[in-house]
Amino acid sequence: MFDGGMTMCFHTVNCPQIIGNISKNRRRSRTKLNPCFAVKMCSILLQSDESGNLSESKKISSSCSPQVKPQAQNSLLSQANTVGIIGGVSVLSTLIFLEKLVWWSSRKGEESVPFVVCSDPSIDGALASQASIHSSFDETAQNEANHEAIVRNLRHKRVFLEQSGASCIVMPCHISNAWHQQISEGCSLPFFHIGECVAKELKEAKLKPHGTGSNVRIGVLAATETIAAASYQDQLGNQGFEVVLPDKATMEHILIPAIESLNKRDTEGARNLLRIAIQVLLIRAVNVVILASDELQNILPREDPLLKKCMDPMDALARSTIKWAKTGKQGMQKNTC
Repeated sequence: MFDGGMTMCFHTVNCPQIIGNISKNRRRSRTKLNPCFAVKMCSILLQSDESGNLSESKKISSSCSPQVKPQAQNSLLSQANTVGIIGGVSVLSTLIFLEKLVWWSSRKGEESVPFVVCSDPSIDGALASQASIHSSFDETAQNEANHEAIVRNLRHKRVFLEQSGASCIVMPCHISNAWHQQISEGCSLPFFHIGECVAKELKEAKLKPHGTGSNVRIGVLAATETIAAASYQDQLGNQGFEVVLPDKATMEHILIPAIESLNKRDTEGARNLLRIAIQVLLIRAVNVVILASDELQNILPREDPLLKKCMDPMDALARSTIKWAKTGKQGMQKNTC
């Protein structure tokens, strides 16, 4: 069981619940703010060509901090803690991560972490096809074999963010992080790996194995076992954890039907099936279940006791990013989770 500290680390965060309806959530966030409190942030709309070079850029926010000043030629931002964000499998998932980054970094009335986002709708479909729950095993293997174009595209975006003035890079996407090593090749900036951020938080929690003489076991639930889970397996293994994945029967008869029920707006059916999938892993003596898929987030109600055994990787990525931006680690040239 998690102790109280771990429960607070993963779930009791002083911010509104992040849900799919961004507009509704943003309205609710504003109603909870002190009238004297204002989040200062700078959003930049950037465009690049296929090689990642900057073209014309347009500032889309008039509330930028005066410390953020466009520079000559390629660099747009001068702050040493600017975060470069490569958009995820959908614009919505990127916005959810941004909401966490902005809200959590400005909870005490501070300015939010400065950031630059590169979100490309043209690649969303390609990433989504890699994550399709309806792909056969042959189709999944073909997707994995043909991911070079996606990696090349994401690498161009990484170069683009480096040129824009970013001082670190993050990818709030379970699928993209499976190719982190290839995308980060040649990168001169800290480039956070979501799996490494998760593994470090779990390591710091000093979890105890449920079985005598065994390693701590961490469960991973993802819509696509072969791709999304790969973002976590190696990183967790490097920290001494044993990774437990759902078996084929659980995937086909429980987890995938849960996502399909959600798509049909059968919320109660999706909740019941997800609870079963989590319990199946808990029976296999896992300490924590990582919900490594956007579809699995916010299915269960916030007060559900099973969530105390679950972890949202995007939370770990956001916390690591904010810690880096707030603690002056900008000079480091490697992953800093």
